[in-house]
Amino acid sequence: YPLPGSLGFEEQDAKTFASWGIDYLKYDNCHHDGSKPIERYLVMSKALKKAGRPIFFSLCEWGEMHPAEWGFHVGNSWRTTCDITDTWESMISRADQNELYAQYARPGGWNDPDMLEIGNGGMTKDEYIVHFSLWAISKAPLLLGCDIRNMTQETIEIISNKEVIAVNQDSYGIQARKARMHGDEEIWVAPLSSYRTVVVILNRGSVRYSVTAFWEDMGLDPNTVVEARDLWEHKTLKNRFVGNITTMLNPHSCKMYVLKPIS
Repeated sequence: YPLPGSLGFEEQDAKTFASWGIDYLKYDNCHHDGSKPIERYLVMSKALKKAGRPIFFSLCEWGEMHPAEWGFHVGNSWRTTCDITDTWESMISRADQNELYAQYARPGGWNDPDMLEIGNGGMTKDEYIVHFSLWAISKAPLLLGCDIRNMTQETIEIISNKEVIAVNQDSYGIQARKARMHGDEEIWVAPLSSYRTVVVILNRGSVRYSVTAFWEDMGLDPNTVVEARDLWEHKTLKNRFVGNITTMLNPHSCKMYVLKPIS
């Protein structure tokens, strides 16, 4: 039996949320009446704009009707996937689905592959680092899905990585794309402000091996010399790199670098 919802009471509820000081509304798709999502969500969008308080509008219709294609004119973020679970397979597949809509993300409107599972215990530390890295480089909302009252130090260290969060919050707001896929190797890339580039070099497989990211794949001139900042080690590598950067990766792990041209 459906619980009470906002359908038909959008203006009343929007005003109530505003009076409560609400900053963020996740508007779910449960028990709808069969009408088109773009029509239902637009009603609440207009109600929120009249409510007298800026409220972030998160569309959660599970990506069924490709909300990335129309969400920018309705809300501030939109789910591109069905619900995530706390497993590697679920997480990585949500990242894959979300990447398909990269062209639609921009400041004011974001693709949302669902909440972060870090701290819930179903993945390894390396897998959670991949999770946070891919959500950050994809400019996805960084919403915690764990019990924040009982976070371990390891969880806190992952979710409070200021350098990775800074990538997520970069003023360009450009979502990463997969620049290259080769078997279990992937290179995820996005331009950043101040002429920088961020790259996640990912090993999706179960074997440790070396992975190389090439400048050509990232839209950089092959002769560009860069300084590489390792965002998880919090250190700038001593070497300078020209044409490519190579790293050894354990199974289900990644490296995240910000590349800064120096010549």
